[in-house]
Amino acid sequence: MSQYNDQFSAVLSRLVKSIDERKGAEPGSSYTASLFAGGVEKCAKKFGEESFELALAAASGDKSHTAEEAADVLYHYLVLLGVSGVDLDDVGQILAKREGMSGHEEKASRLK
Repeated sequence: MSQYNDQFSAVLSRLVKSIDERKGAEPGSSYTASLFAGGVEKCAKKFGEESFELALAAASGDKSHTAEEAADVLYHYLVLLGVSGVDLDDVGQILAKREGMSGHEEKASRLK
């Protein structure tokens, strides 16, 4: 994987801001607003659909299509967090706590 870069960080920051701004907007005014209007169930379903499409694209070996679907998943992930009231910073804090811990170790710590 390539190094996380400032351009991606800036794009992600703008996307989070844009999604947040559309939370209370009229559903007909934007796709994001229509997702929020559908509630957590609609957003979760759409995230699931996009995740499946990403898995299929990755399995096909088409890097360009995989990147496109990954962008869709990332967008729908952020919308799902937003409609669920979860802040991306909260996710970042959890990831920071897990940093340096093996996946097996982290999983076992949740069972306690």
